[in-house]
Amino acid sequence: MTAAELAGRFAGLGAAGWGYVPYAALEQAMDSAARQKAQALCPGAAGVLVAAFPYFAGLRPGNLPLYARGLDYHLELPWRLDLLCADLARAYPGRMFHAGTDSSPLPEREAARQAGLGLMGRNGLIILPPYGSWIFLGTILTDQPLDLPRQAPSGPCMGCGRCIAACPAGALTEEGFAAERCLSHLTQKKGELPPEQAAAVARHPYIWGCDLCQTVCPYNARPARTGIPAFFQGLIDRLTPGDLESLTNRQFQQQYGQRAFAWRGPAVLRRNFALQAGQKTE
Repeated sequence: MTAAELAGRFAGLGAAGWGYVPYAALEQAMDSAARQKAQALCPGAAGVLVAAFPYFAGLRPGNLPLYARGLDYHLELPWRLDLLCADLARAYPGRMFHAGTDSSPLPEREAARQAGLGLMGRNGLIILPPYGSWIFLGTILTDQPLDLPRQAPSGPCMGCGRCIAACPAGALTEEGFAAERCLSHLTQKKGELPPEQAAAVARHPYIWGCDLCQTVCPYNARPARTGIPAFFQGLIDRLTPGDLESLTNRQFQQQYGQRAFAWRGPAVLRRNFALQAGQKTE
């Protein structure tokens, strides 16, 4: 399958861009466990296709990050990528093509960088103009060597430092990223939080996740909007304590199970609401 044919197929699936990287180029970015998982999934792995799917639907007030307001991308991207996997399997009989979205052992962001798909932001997110960093990444791992032109790896962002200044908990610094301080991580973390982390969540304008480093990014000043209906229709911008009141775990999943913010269940959301209301959680 030629580069032009792949470009047409990716565009038809809603991707804003795509690239290819030999599997060997990613191995240094993978620990031994990830390499073992990748080889178990696809023995003799030869290459990785990586694609970016935009999700920006406008900046609207709310207490949820933009990526979690539409349908969970873990539900939307796999079927799109599986369609291309089926096309590739017909083109290359006997070869393996495995789609991945987060659950893959592959380092998706590094794959995107190595494939020349987008700039690497200081927050670790891939930036693809004109969509900015409002993109989801998906990969296809294959044992079929693909004769595709190799793009030069992408460079870093402009390094303006606005994301560092905007990070409310100091997770972003000139030295790098501290995941244990990131409010996106803390608002999804289960159980009771240590006092310093609890105080950070209590001050946070989001009830789950965080977009603050993205909203100040110059590359996100005027982003193009997504054309994927699942990411701009039926959005949930805000949750309130009343939305969760008296819901059992099953009822919560029935109502919100197709949203990314539901994967941890209602307990972490209730804890975050309690912290923001100044209540003590157990």
